[in-house]
Amino acid sequence: MAVRNVLAAAAAAAIAVGAGFELRSAQSFTIPDACALGAPDCAAVCRSLDDQSRSPAEFVALAAYQLGPERPIPLPPANLTMPAPVDPHDVYAGAGANMFSPVVAAQPSRVYSPNLITGKVDVIDPQTFKVIDSLPAIPSPEHIVPSWDLQTLWVTADVSERGGHGGVAPIDPKTGKLGKAIDLPDAYNMYFTPDGKSAIIVAEAMRRLEFRDPHTMALQGYILTPKCAGINHADFAPDGSYAIFTCEFNDSLAKIDLVHHRLVETLPLTPGHMPQDIRVAPGGKIFFVADLIGDGVMVIDGDTFGQLGFIKTGIGAHGLYPSRDGTKLYVSNRGTHSLAGRRRGPGSVSVIDFATRKVIANWPVPGGGSPDMGNVSADGKWLWLSGRYDGAVYAFNTDDGSVKTVPVGGMPHGLTVWPQPGRYSLGHTGNMR
Repeated sequence: MAVRNVLAAAAAAAIAVGAGFELRSAQSFTIPDACALGAPDCAAVCRSLDDQSRSPAEFVALAAYQLGPERPIPLPPANLTMPAPVDPHDVYAGAGANMFSPVVAAQPSRVYSPNLITGKVDVIDPQTFKVIDSLPAIPSPEHIVPSWDLQTLWVTADVSERGGHGGVAPIDPKTGKLGKAIDLPDAYNMYFTPDGKSAIIVAEAMRRLEFRDPHTMALQGYILTPKCAGINHADFAPDGSYAIFTCEFNDSLAKIDLVHHRLVETLPLTPGHMPQDIRVAPGGKIFFVADLIGDGVMVIDGDTFGQLGFIKTGIGAHGLYPSRDGTKLYVSNRGTHSLAGRRRGPGSVSVIDFATRKVIANWPVPGGGSPDMGNVSADGKWLWLSGRYDGAVYAFNTDDGSVKTVPVGGMPHGLTVWPQPGRYSLGHTGNMR
């Protein structure tokens, strides 16, 4: 048996190397350096990084080499001990305006914005709209992710930029100080199981989800998603029984069973889409999926896992954020279809009424811009978004759509506003419940 295991590992390594994978770092499909410099052929460069030439078997081999063979994850059902809903008919009922958990009482109000180019996390005072600190974080930081217990803000980092290094680094939200980074193969994004027992590291470049201890990041197991190219964003069923992840680069969605910790299905969508962020509607049955290429939001039935409709919003729909009263969905429109980006493009925010599924407002960035990722202030009065291709952070007034701009330089991405209302975080930039 020992000899067989050695041979299997050697075979996996040979397959991985032969497939062109670098085993300490793999290609991610976000944005290479050339994109930040505005090279005219950058769109083609970005698309050339797509991994569809690789077979599912190659991703299986890579995972076996890096983490060992895929095995059943020895964890209880993730919905068994999750907190009971505040309102079974509204998943956001526990995250209304200023509904803070007592555990965040000592945490000052800040906006934390990771920057792919500088490798730093810029800290903004939301009262003065000024940068007050800049933390030297980790190469290629992508998102600032509130932990399930609301005690840590995790900086996730992947290998999308030259010199990028997969890993996570903790920020103490009480002090604003950065802790020691933890090396991981790839960590584009991070979520948490509804019971808080696992961090789900989204290894986009490796096409897998790594379940890890939410404090130490020790590996608990992993789920391969070999047919989900560009796996990156997710949201959860209200009962915690499943999650749906978007597959950015092959127009698909992946459904993950959190009771048995397994991949249920990878759903091909109708042609011509590029799924980005995903958010569940207050009722918990319908999911909204931002579509960068289709310029709008796809409507998905989470239980039957089928596509129901489409809502047109603006050019390059990307991020999705529910209002603090749970009646509206804010959609950030990047203003471009290109992964290379465009400075001062026709970026905007669209406001969808959850009940009618109609756009009720559109807020352009004055002079153009590239609103990307962020979240809503605790009082619900401001929508904070990174201006990914314009070296800025935007604060949209949710009453009238007016915009304040905070210059930060570089390429800001998955910022979070902290603290946020809610009893626990499911990850990303604050999927709060």
